[in-house]
Amino acid sequence: MTLRHEAFLGHVKDRGEYDTQEEAERAARVVLALLGAHLVGNVRARLAACLPEEFALILLNPLQSAEPLPPERFVRATATWIEGATEQTAAWDVSAVLSTVADAVGEDLMGQVLLQLPVGYDLLFGRPQPT
Repeated sequence: MTLRHEAFLGHVKDRGEYDTQEEAERAARVVLALLGAHLVGNVRARLAACLPEEFALILLNPLQSAEPLPPERFVRATATWIEGATEQTAAWDVSAVLSTVADAVGEDLMGQVLLQLPVGYDLLFGRPQPT
C-alpha cells in the first residue's frame, strides 16, 4: 500500500519531532536520495512503489555513491547534505525517515532491502535483526 504524501511526511514529522513539514520534507528528500544509491533493481523499484510519487522519484534517481556506505558513514553523508546538521541531528533525521519507510513496506520487502545494505542498517530502519 502506498502512503499518501501528507501521511508520509506526517509520520516523518512526528518521529523526527520537527517543527515544520518543510524540515521533515528536507530530511526525507536527502535520506531517500542517499538510500536510493544503495539499492538496485527490483528491490529499489518495489520500495519506490510503496512511497508517495514525489519520494519514489527521488529514490529512483539517487545521489551517486562510489560504494555502499556503512551506516555510520551514511549518517555522516546525510549530515553533509542537510544545512546546519550535525552527526547527531542527522542520525535523528535518518531514523525518522527510514523507520517511516520500514512501516510503509512489508517484512518481506524490508528483508530484501536489508540484504542489499551493509550490516547495521537494520538499526537505522528501527528493525533490529537477530545476529
